Amino acid sequence: MRAIYARIQESESMKIEAGESVIVILHNPREKLFGILHEINAAGVYLRGIDLNYFDEWTQAIANGEQYLPMQDYFLPMWRIERLTRDEASPDLPSMTDQFSQRTGLELSQF
Repeated sequence: MRAIYARIQESESMKIEAGESVIVILHNPREKLFGILHEINAAGVYLRGIDLNYFDEWTQAIANGEQYLPMQDYFLPMWRIERLTRDEASPDLPSMTDQFSQRTGLELSQF
């Protein structure tokens, strides 16, 4: 019984929940977005984010007090989504959220 309960808890912790930082890879056209997940449903994904290619410039502009493009609200239809992953650190690289905090001294949730 304990083994079953442990597996249920493990599978629940693997769910990507609203409010988590995610990376979404899209196709047609190919795009990569980084942001905060608002909702996942059968129709698609609601996300507040930025194009991943803009991340370095964005964090630099924020850190230097310069003008920058704000995060935008997106609805991404499910047919465009190739992959959705939680923004997690690896042994050699901090997560995008951690990089944002390190570079700007601010929390991503403020944006």
